[in-house]
Amino acid sequence: MHKNDINFTGKIVWITGASSGIGEALAELLAGKKAKLILTARRADVLATLAARLDTAVKTLPADLYEADFKALTTAALNAFGNIDIVIHAAGVGQRSLAAVTPLQVYRQLMEINFFAPVAITGQLLPLCRAHMVVIGSMSGLMGFPGRSGYAASKHALKGYFETLQVEQDVPVTIVSPGRVQTNLSLSAITASGEAHGVMDEAQLKGIPVMECATRILKGVARQKKHVIIARKEQYLYWLHWWWPRLYYKIAKKYSFVRDK
Repeated sequence: MHKNDINFTGKIVWITGASSGIGEALAELLAGKKAKLILTARRADVLATLAARLDTAVKTLPADLYEADFKALTTAALNAFGNIDIVIHAAGVGQRSLAAVTPLQVYRQLMEINFFAPVAITGQLLPLCRAHMVVIGSMSGLMGFPGRSGYAASKHALKGYFETLQVEQDVPVTIVSPGRVQTNLSLSAITASGEAHGVMDEAQLKGIPVMECATRILKGVARQKKHVIIARKEQYLYWLHWWWPRLYYKIAKKYSFVRDK
């Protein structure tokens, strides 16, 4: 442990997207560190089940971030324990559709959850408290990838907004760019029809274990890192994107996404 690392004990942490995946894993790890947790997700019953098994102080704050009243939601979060030290924006939705067949409404849905929701929450909090903002982006927010046009766009926008905060505001901001992680992201990803993809990608099954990813995220947050990349092969593709773009495009096209439902 680095001598300047944040001690999470007693810290008040608000996690969106807390009912599954990276958000749930972070809640479990932070509970073990005796942080006080505010958990937000759409499914109140799942949140209640999660809260019941966490050995720490927990407040659940169910909300559908697609149509939330963000002023009321943020006020409720601040009132839960009287302050917020860390906000983890982990809510998100994936995509599995080619750009040529994806209607604008699907792009709007992706942007509402992946970009506008964290921006709205952050905008409400900035005048009220100096919370450390932790943003779960994606390697797709650093480069394009087949079948992810709207998802990549939303994550690029997310990185642009929070990277600007890093130079504009006197608040700590950590941007996290995970590659493939063993979560249900591909199952719930939306297709061109707006329906769930419902298929577990083989590559995602072979991704980084979610608890390993969450552990590395907390390590980066504890050290107040500005950008944390958590990836395997995608990391090499990212560096090719910068230093050998012709090879990057050649390799990326081999992953061409063919499902267009």
